[in-house]
Amino acid sequence: MRLSDCYKTADFRTLAQRRLPAPLFNYIDGGADDEVTLERNTSAFDRCDLVPNVLAGVDDIDLQTKVLGQTLQLPLFFSPTAMQRLFHHEGEHAIATAAKAFGTMYGLSTIGTRSIEELGTFTDSPKMFQIYIHNDAALTSDLLARCKAAKFDALALTVDTIVAGNRERDYHSGMTTPPKLTTRSLLSFATHPTWTLNYLLREKFDLPNVSRYVKQGSSIASSVVDYLNQQMKLSINWDDAAKLIEEWAGPFAVKGVMSVDDAKRCVDIGATAIIISNHGGRQLDGSRSPFDQLPAIADAVGGKIELIVDGGIRRGTHVLKALAAGATACSGGRFYLYALAAAGSDGVTRAISLIRDELIRDMRLMGCANTAEINPSMLAWR
Repeated sequence: MRLSDCYKTADFRTLAQRRLPAPLFNYIDGGADDEVTLERNTSAFDRCDLVPNVLAGVDDIDLQTKVLGQTLQLPLFFSPTAMQRLFHHEGEHAIATAAKAFGTMYGLSTIGTRSIEELGTFTDSPKMFQIYIHNDAALTSDLLARCKAAKFDALALTVDTIVAGNRERDYHSGMTTPPKLTTRSLLSFATHPTWTLNYLLREKFDLPNVSRYVKQGSSIASSVVDYLNQQMKLSINWDDAAKLIEEWAGPFAVKGVMSVDDAKRCVDIGATAIIISNHGGRQLDGSRSPFDQLPAIADAVGGKIELIVDGGIRRGTHVLKALAAGATACSGGRFYLYALAAAGSDGVTRAISLIRDELIRDMRLMGCANTAEINPSMLAWR
């Protein structure tokens, strides 16, 4: 299978599985426990239908969307994901390059493999930093100050990862960061020599945003579960979030909100946006999908705060359904991580290009010239 044979997220997934050692593929691909929520995030979009208008006289299509203080040329952006250089040596550079080319935003993770400073100067496209509140308060404050200095446009506080989910695939595969050979992983690394040589011969693996404070995960091999459980503050609360909003004093999203009550609290503390997310089904298995929960949250706080649906996005029609149900925009991780693992920058560019083309084609078929024309009347629930 070649990159040119990839036309949808599932195709990139197949190619990624062929090119990655099993521990790394399963880290991208897996979820918590029985992976019920992981599957539900995407299947939720099948429970409603688009209802198009015809003879609408649509000529040009405008996908422009305003979110988190930025005007994007797509209603979809690259959600922050960790450790991207593990999946391809280009890592965050590939995502940032595609974001600039397509006029959208990318997010950098606290446990990313490029530094805040490097990504701040790499491109002038809109950029968001995803922050955790660590046990070490100095580390959290340092991250915020570095983001300000590097002129990041928005901050997103992840609130659904105070402890790591039960990611059983990682236990079975022996996934650690940085990767280490074990009896379980040796054969898989040996049978993927291209990845292995790139990892060994290129720049040393590092988590540069945290490695000056935390050796775990950079110079000391650790499971992702252990890293999260040992480094993240367990008892974060609304006062912590409000304080961070005040300190940042710019566009701010709370990532990992699922309940209506929590959505209302986000409005109360002055957040710019809610990222409705269950962490890609990697935390609380059995929880609702972001798309299923969107209508209730939109009814409660729509118009008071921006709503971003994150989770399960695989198609342009998924984005359109989310917009019709009340979302301001969408974001996603796996749709581009599979593509990154499959073919680096070329893969990410192809993946986002295909979804953009789907959006343009499907907007025409819906009879909508711009995203503002997509409305709840165009969605019928089964």
